[in-house]
Amino acid sequence: MNSKSSKFMPSLSREHVKKFIDSFDTVLTDCDGVLWVENNAIDGSPALIRRLVDLGKKVFYVTNNSTRNRQDYVEKCRKLGFPAEKEGIIGTAYLVATYLKEINFNKKVFLIGSEGLAKELDVAGIRYTGLGPDVMPEVWSTLRSVEGDIENHLDGEVGAVVVGFDPHFSYPKLIKAASYLSNPDCLYIATNTDERFPVNSRLVYPGTGSLVAAVTACSARSPLVLGKPNPYVADAIAKFHTLDPQRTLMIGDRGNTDILLGTKCGFQTLLVMTGVTSKEELAQWQCSENAEERSLVPDYYVNKLGDLIQFL
Repeated sequence: MNSKSSKFMPSLSREHVKKFIDSFDTVLTDCDGVLWVENNAIDGSPALIRRLVDLGKKVFYVTNNSTRNRQDYVEKCRKLGFPAEKEGIIGTAYLVATYLKEINFNKKVFLIGSEGLAKELDVAGIRYTGLGPDVMPEVWSTLRSVEGDIENHLDGEVGAVVVGFDPHFSYPKLIKAASYLSNPDCLYIATNTDERFPVNSRLVYPGTGSLVAAVTACSARSPLVLGKPNPYVADAIAKFHTLDPQRTLMIGDRGNTDILLGTKCGFQTLLVMTGVTSKEELAQWQCSENAEERSLVPDYYVNKLGDLIQFL
């Protein structure tokens, strides 16, 4: 069996951890579930990130969350005690706008998303439609009666469907997205496929991936996913900051996004247990004979990021 084992960082010697810290110059860190949960910083995370910056590490905040633009994230980081500048924020809202600008997209986007994504499209000069509520009539029997109304409101200038997190996701939006995508020339872009949000609650909060799954099923189209684990994230950073894969660390709480991105790019990887991934899942991946599951196994893991403070 070809398996990979992760090293539990706090159980290693101080010398081993120091060697690890000295082995990277650039840090890519996920945010939700790693640095904070909702609007609360995870104990020790701000101090650890500040210490890494003091040691001369270049830190990038890499998030699949598309609900905020880069300036929003700068403000949130600083409020919670994390040092941050706009250039160090790599969010999927920014990646979508950057990608569309790079390919000289000059049509209109049908947007399933929130204001953070819309703001980044505004900055890039990308036109869009669809932001905000789009609700069904109360009586389901009127579905056929609204068909003509919806069809009359399809915008002939739309050349791309972009799906991010949208708290107003609805049946009419699904109808419109799939209808636009029936044109094979219409681009289909997703910010990410994270299935759910890490929250301190017994409730399950569906993430963007749940919405993408609905659009994908209805349209019979597969999206270009720009967020983690797509290496486009690293490519976007490499345009203005030299990335040496062997001296880059990816920190995250998800195997199938954060750690997989690191694996694909040849980065060192560190998993924290304060978000989505459980120790049981990690153990399963480590023992798996499945190549896809083994690619989710990190080099190191910690209970929480702040556990490394004792070594610094």
